[in-house]
Amino acid sequence: VQLQAFGGGLAQSGGSLRLSCLVSGTIVSIKDMGWYRQAPGKQRELVAQIGSDGTTNLADSVKGRFTVSRDNAKNTVVLQMNSLKPEDTAVYYCRAEEIYYCAGGKCYEDTVRFRTDAWGQGTQVTVSS
Repeated sequence: VQLQAFGGGLAQSGGSLRLSCLVSGTIVSIKDMGWYRQAPGKQRELVAQIGSDGTTNLADSVKGRFTVSRDNAKNTVVLQMNSLKPEDTAVYYCRAEEIYYCAGGKCYEDTVRFRTDAWGQGTQVTVSS
């Protein structure tokens, strides 16, 4: 199982960026997907999370500006970031929890399922004032 993040980069204050993350592997299901961020000198914090049923949880600091969505068929999660502020500058990490998958590239009805949680590689988001 691997998580690969795309997007990020540089934006001006008030601008928009879009992050996407793909979970690859022989995936059966994923309970929660989301994004965390870590600014220099600060702890990693939750930005947005979305459950397999579409229920979302956004940090107060991004409510009304960011949206999170997922495509269960494609095992992807997207963070749309609008009205960006300099304080949004951070390394953003995608996260998937309770990933159930099959080993060996094949998944049949009686194939053993494994469970794991995983992080994607970080992607830098920089917002200039």
